[in-house]
Amino acid sequence: MTELLAHTDAYLKDFHATVVAVNADENAVALDQTAFYPGGGGQPCDYGWLNDVSVNKVKRQGEHIWHWLDGDLPAEGDTVHGRLDWDRRHKLMRTHTAFHILCGVVWRDYEAQVTGGNMDVLKGRMDFEFETLRQELVQEIEEKLNVEVEAAHDVHVKILPREEAFQIPDLIRTKINLLPAGITEVRTVEIEGLDLQADGGTHVANTREVGKIKVVGYKSKGKINKRIQLEITD
Repeated sequence: MTELLAHTDAYLKDFHATVVAVNADENAVALDQTAFYPGGGGQPCDYGWLNDVSVNKVKRQGEHIWHWLDGDLPAEGDTVHGRLDWDRRHKLMRTHTAFHILCGVVWRDYEAQVTGGNMDVLKGRMDFEFETLRQELVQEIEEKLNVEVEAAHDVHVKILPREEAFQIPDLIRTKINLLPAGITEVRTVEIEGLDLQADGGTHVANTREVGKIKVVGYKSKGKINKRIQLEITD
């Protein structure tokens, strides 16, 4: 199985790895380890380079993480040098942490569960179980988000045995538990003093890195399903 280096070090910008499989039909290679995030949990995959050849897609398939290339493929057994598009990755880390701040504030103050979400570079949306969502409440939420950013909370990542992880109250904030039944370890992300939940994505180390959060839209997606749209600025 490909070792996902980003799970333990989100700030790793480059790495060396061995090619363990080649798919010539799709112009893709699998590596024994990678710092490229393969996408998931609403966070897009990373882009970058392998041996200066552009990586345009990364995805987990089975036990491997595959990297689609825009040029010549290395051979199975070759050592390659991987390098992330760090500017894009760091912006996605800021974005993902911003949405955990949103999730933490909404859960703490309004006890609303997440029903869905998606993000892109410095923007995205998250849906919650709100019966009503009016302009005054949205403005209140935005103000609270930026208070938490300025509070400079440290962000901690841990990988715990499944039984220990599921003893944490409210570990799953989504309406549907998306964790596979057979997993033996659970990765948790904690925004100190605000939010603690299971998560597989990449995050900044402190909320001050996020930048200013702005609620740019909100809408009803059903009787008790309301969408909040965010943008993040420097």
